[in-house]
Amino acid sequence: MKFHALMREFCVGKPIISKWRNQCRRTNYSTYLWFLLKFSIVVLILLHHLFFSMDAPTSSHHHSKKKIRSLVGESSSQDSCLGRYIYIHDLPKRFNQDLLTNCQILTRPTDKTSMSVYVQNSGIGPQIQNSDTSDIWNSNWFSTNQFILEVIFHNRMKKYKCLTNDSIVASAIFVPYYAGLDLRHYLWGFNASMRVSSGFDLINWLKQRPQWKSMSGKDHFLVSGRIARDFRRKSDRKSEWGSNFRFLPDCKNMSMLTIESGPWENEIAVPYPTSFHPSTGDQVLQWQNLMRTQNRSYLFSFAGGSRNRQKKSTRNEIIRHCQASKLCKLLDCNSVGHKCDDPFNLMNLFGRSIFCLQPPGDSLTRKSTFDSILAGCIPVFFHPGSAYTQYLWHLPNNYTKYSVYISAKGLRSGKARIDETLLQVSKDDELSMSEEVIRLIPWIIYADGRSRLESTEDDAFYLAIKGVLKRIETLRGCGI
Repeated sequence: MKFHALMREFCVGKPIISKWRNQCRRTNYSTYLWFLLKFSIVVLILLHHLFFSMDAPTSSHHHSKKKIRSLVGESSSQDSCLGRYIYIHDLPKRFNQDLLTNCQILTRPTDKTSMSVYVQNSGIGPQIQNSDTSDIWNSNWFSTNQFILEVIFHNRMKKYKCLTNDSIVASAIFVPYYAGLDLRHYLWGFNASMRVSSGFDLINWLKQRPQWKSMSGKDHFLVSGRIARDFRRKSDRKSEWGSNFRFLPDCKNMSMLTIESGPWENEIAVPYPTSFHPSTGDQVLQWQNLMRTQNRSYLFSFAGGSRNRQKKSTRNEIIRHCQASKLCKLLDCNSVGHKCDDPFNLMNLFGRSIFCLQPPGDSLTRKSTFDSILAGCIPVFFHPGSAYTQYLWHLPNNYTKYSVYISAKGLRSGKARIDETLLQVSKDDELSMSEEVIRLIPWIIYADGRSRLESTEDDAFYLAIKGVLKRIETLRGCGI
């Protein structure tokens, strides 16, 4: 590329416009100073390249081109990772690997299965098979714990094709801290200071690294397998849940991907892991086609348990509606032998249902939402916080394209009935929503981390990475 063309490509820019959070609203003079500094570096490198490349050895010439490419940025066709490089912090093992090595400490007496089982196969758990099902079921289904996303994500990051050992060229920096598993260790029987001790030590470790200093951690991100509320403990009372990790001053700078976000801008919700982890794009297409051919004999269904301790529980009202309707199939997860933990049992129910009810439970979101989408079943929500304000990188902004909303208040007051509302959905709208739900399947699944998903980069992991890179690019452009 000629000198003047290279300069034009570098210097002519467009305003950064992002539909994600943290859009800049004012010009920051530090942006211009940073631009002038980069421009000066570029000129010096190019002059060096023009004067000395003629006599330089081949290896030095190649190295010089790599430096120009990383600092100036030639076209993406020459470097497909341009703007996508991620640097991974090599954390002390106490923050991640030791938790897996000593995973028995994470298992509670009330757990049906040891957590040591779930850390198998890069975090997706042991493979499960059913002799009564087809090969597409037997080769891609695993016993995956819904709270183990940080392990799954870390193992996917290790195989991310745009990793770099040079943090200077990185667009984002990943912190592989298993925050949720660490908190799980200290949730019961420990005081507030113990619950945040590891997080406090992590922040102190990060602040000593040179990578932290450039943006005070605003280009750093981590992943949590627990909801954001678990890390925003407001007092030191022993009875209060969770830790105050996200209230630590420096922790507020980092972005956190979590299965359920709060109202804070640096917390972004990503899908719960399901039990379906394909290793090729063809397997995803096969599954989508299988869901299109299902005989859906139930108008709607619900899999879940009641919440008797919660006053005005939407779940209890839903169970009453389902039991009173011949159009509904109920899987009561509080009953003996309910098999709600069996993914084949859930897929069999959701695969035979047109609509799947998704009320809040212990929190606003639930894994069942993604199980229903995986089964091609149209989700029905009763609170906007269950999906619409959560998964902005993975679900359509226009929620009417893939779901139905019923007011929980109207349900409890008797002004709304579930069966009547769903019967009012036209056949054309029903078919359109069903197809949209099936189209979403690749976006909400995490591929098998032991192999790279072929033919697509649109699974839940890659969409999350794209979102992180865009968010940090916006922060950097705003001079934040």
